[in-house]
This record gives sequence, C-alpha cells and structure tokens, in this order.
Amino acid sequence: MTGLAGQGAYAGGSDRPEKETLRVGFMPLADCAPLVMASVLGFDEKYGIKLVLERQHSWSAMRDRLTGGELDAAQALYGLLYGLQMGVGSAPCAMAVLMNLNQNGQAIVLGRALAERGASDGAGLAALMRREPRRYTFAHTFPTGNHAMWLCYWLAAAGIDPLRETKLVTVPPAQMAPNLEAGHMDGFCAGEPWSRRAVLDGAGLLAAPSSQVWPDHPGKALGARLDFVARHPNACRALVAALLDTARWLDASPVNREAAAEVLAGAAYVNADTRLLRECLLPRRGDWPLLRFFGGGEATFPWLSDGMWFLTQQRRWGLLRADPDYLAVAGAVNHVGLYREAALLAGVETPASVLRSATLIDGKVWDGSDPAGYARSFPIHDLR
Repeated sequence: MTGLAGQGAYAGGSDRPEKETLRVGFMPLADCAPLVMASVLGFDEKYGIKLVLERQHSWSAMRDRLTGGELDAAQALYGLLYGLQMGVGSAPCAMAVLMNLNQNGQAIVLGRALAERGASDGAGLAALMRREPRRYTFAHTFPTGNHAMWLCYWLAAAGIDPLRETKLVTVPPAQMAPNLEAGHMDGFCAGEPWSRRAVLDGAGLLAAPSSQVWPDHPGKALGARLDFVARHPNACRALVAALLDTARWLDASPVNREAAAEVLAGAAYVNADTRLLRECLLPRRGDWPLLRFFGGGEATFPWLSDGMWFLTQQRRWGLLRADPDYLAVAGAVNHVGLYREAALLAGVETPASVLRSATLIDGKVWDGSDPAGYARSFPIHDLR
C-alpha cells in the first residue's frame, strides 16, 4: 500500500488547516476502518493534516476524552453525540456531527441457553419470556447510543417492554462475547467483530442484524466539539475530505477490504484474528449484511433525519422529558454545509435533500416529517 503524501489539496492561504496534527479517538471495531486506513494510506496528508489515532476501550472513556479536549475528534456513536448535545446523563456539551462513517455492521445476539429453548428471534424470545418468566438481562454499549436504541427498538417490536420486562446493562464492546459465554447476560447488541465473535465461538446465535431493525441505518459518526469545529473549520473540512476518499477506496474493491482487514487485525487497532475481520468486511453469508462505508456518498452524508431519529428514541424511552425542536437540534449538530464543502474537494456528489425515508422492522416509516408524532406513535414507550 502506497501513501498519497505530496498530492496536497491545500497550497496554503485561507484554506490551510488551522491545526495540522489531529488527535482522533477510535474504538477497536470493524467500522473504524475509514480512520485507520486514512492514516495508513496517507489520505490525511493529501489534505494537509496528519491523524494521530488513539484507541479507546469504552464509549464512556471516549466521551470524557472528547468533551475534555484530549481528543480533537472521534469515531462516535451517533446517539452518544446527541445525548451530549441534550445533556442526557451528563452536562450538556455542544457537539458536531461532521459525517457518517458507515451504515449497518451491528447485531443482536442471544445466548446459547436461550437459543436451545427456542428463542432464535424476537417472536421466539417473547414466547420464552412468557413461558419462563424472570428478569432477562441484555447488554448494550452506552445508554444513549446506537446499540441501546437498536436493542430497545427490536425488543419492543417483538412486544417486549425493554424498560419493564428486562434488565439493561452497559458493557464495553470487546467484553460482550466473554460475558455472554460466562452467562452474565442473556443477549446483547454490539458492533462487529464482537457480535460475530460470540456467534463463531458458540456463545450465542445471531437473532437480528441491525440492518433488520433499520436497513442501511446510520452507524458511527465522526464527532467533535462544536467549539473545536468553530476554531478549526479548515482542519475539519480536510478531515472529512480525507475520510471520504478513504470510504470510497474501501467500497471500491474486495481487494481493498482484504487489505483493510489485515491492517485492522493488528494489535494497535482491533487486535483480532485477520480471518474474523475479513468475515466482517467481506461477509460470505447472507444473514450478515455488508458494512457500507461509501455507497456513492449516501452512506457518509450527515442526514438531518438520522440525527432526529435518535432524538425520537431518546424521547420515547424517557431520556428526554419533553419534545425538543427536532429539526433545529439536528440542523445545529449535523454540519451539512461543511460536509458539502469537503465533498466538493473530494469529488463526491451530495443529495439535494437533508431528509431520507426508511421502513423499520415494525413497519413504521421514518422520514423526519413529524418527529414528535413519531415518538408518540409507539405502543411501548416511557413517555411522561
């Protein structure tokens, strides 16, 4: 693999990045690939910046280092960034979503003991819980994050009230499979490769890929503090452009994904078997959807409706006690204008609309047109 240094997109002047070395946090997950490969291949240097990647071990640590200024930007859970913006569980901190880093790539896994009792999907789990009532424990990775929202949505779609009929716990991604194997939980929702690790080790079975909950849902986002973006717009624009180049490279060829799997397997990054990372980036079974990094620019665009959806779910589950101005919040957090400028630099087309539509697992259509009504439309909720 050859670097791209020397093809600088910035010759200097007003477009020059205000800060050339950026400290960027990442989690040891398959979807950190854009950040890692941008650094390895030199896409960052093409735009006049250098990424210093800092591996984190939990989303709470990532949150603290990002809000505390130890990190300039980070691979972050979409819902975590919106939770910080709204002050859910912590002091409010104005945040920025600069781009989406991937779509799909997470899964809900049920433990082997449940599978042996017929719980292989949502309907089977609901039947088992009625037949053998007890407090079932399910894990996610962060209270306001993506995995918590997928898990709660999936359980509720099966007729299970996640807040009243289960115990929800927070566990770092890499610890999911060992805790499931040890019997400390009945199931979990987490990102690759840790959901796949649990299945391949025989600790559990795949109950639902996250794309079954929402096809081509938003994955991780590139997040930063709003004040950092305000002080360093050129550096942030360069960072987004570099990651757009990398996302396009990842989706361009299976050979590129093979190369990425080899790099990610290293101890400095995901620290997992190369074959496991290859399975994540080049899935060969239809039940595991492909991680989508670029999709012609659709997978990277910071759709306002994506951010609004997380607000509706945080409202639905009582994390927000009142309806915010959904569109205004999303417009403040998701930096569509900066993204469009970076996309122009990278030669990436952008959609005309900032809203998109999808049909989720329960048949409900989400298009961002009536977020308050959408949040109230679910039969299972914790609205007060």
